[in-house]
Amino acid sequence: MPPTLEPRSRTGSFSSTAPTPTLQDPEKLSGFYDKVDGLRSPSSPHALRDDDEDDTLLDGGGDEKQQEPADPPKASFASALAWMGVNTLATIGIVFTNKAIFMEPSLKLAQLSFAAFHFFITWFTLWTISRPRFALFAPRRASVTDILPLSIAMGLNVILPNLSLAFSSVTFYQVARIMLTPTVAIINFVLYRATLPRNAILALVPACVGVGLVSYYDSLPAASAAVTTTSGLGVIFAFSGIFASSLYTVWIASYHRKLNMSSMQLLANQAPVAAILLLYVIPFVDVFPVWAEVPANRWLMVLLSGLFASLINISQFFIIAQTGPVSSTVVGHVKTCTIVALGWMTSGRTIGDKSILGVITALGGIIAYSMVMLQENAKRAQGIQR
Repeated sequence: MPPTLEPRSRTGSFSSTAPTPTLQDPEKLSGFYDKVDGLRSPSSPHALRDDDEDDTLLDGGGDEKQQEPADPPKASFASALAWMGVNTLATIGIVFTNKAIFMEPSLKLAQLSFAAFHFFITWFTLWTISRPRFALFAPRRASVTDILPLSIAMGLNVILPNLSLAFSSVTFYQVARIMLTPTVAIINFVLYRATLPRNAILALVPACVGVGLVSYYDSLPAASAAVTTTSGLGVIFAFSGIFASSLYTVWIASYHRKLNMSSMQLLANQAPVAAILLLYVIPFVDVFPVWAEVPANRWLMVLLSGLFASLINISQFFIIAQTGPVSSTVVGHVKTCTIVALGWMTSGRTIGDKSILGVITALGGIIAYSMVMLQENAKRAQGIQR
């Protein structure tokens, strides 16, 4: 999944993919509640993360406001709904397209090359929409030395979840991304003593239990070869990717303040550096296929994956600029639930499979968490108005 654009106004991938404020300041805490919506849906792992989303990073607290042009004017409801539809379909499409690509044995071990391709697509999309004809944001440059550590973290944030998808079922991959939310909360507490409302913490308990149940039952050997399961490597890559993505989520907030950049400006600097870094490592890590033996439809899927990445990045900007946090949260959960449902339908499992209990528990927990956080944000907004 490719990294997604996270404009400064109200971000929260694949997938998914905006930074978390330190929460040491009460005003930043209010901003955190405004944008947390499950670390914006675990669906869009940045799109390179998904998913959904990421496949969900948070905004940096507004330090870059004076550099960012005004948001696009509010569009009609039909226009906003259309962009939400594009984002949802593209996010679902990229997860299943990437899974199909990784099912090709000759491409499964070329993960760094695939990530470099998506980093290039991300940069090209950002470069295009920053041109005067579109002017969705004003590009700014940072030195390579400043952006290098974050670019390395960005690479891990993308490659590890992709490896998880390669060795896991789609259902497990998507449900496991729910753990981004509690992991970021724990890291924020350890580093900044930032706390969540008690009801939000209670809602995260079943979410974590559900992920644990899916991890266990989905990795058990299946009675039928037609059933897609998750290997031990898939579980290891999944939780390694969650930890890497969570650290990246927290760490990127400091770069917003340090470099005084919006999320899109920062990502436009990270992507090409990350791609170039991978070029130095690819010859020693990736196992290249015999190009002539790779089916033509797989190459078409690679191009389609890049197209989905661009659509996710572009649509994400308009969704955040034209809709509120409730709409963004609903879209995120629709993507998560749809991907999980389609993943289950294509896995060969029956409705009586025990892992369905974990799926329902995890989804219920993260949806309840989002509702609590939206309510907390509404209360704080009312308090500020008074």
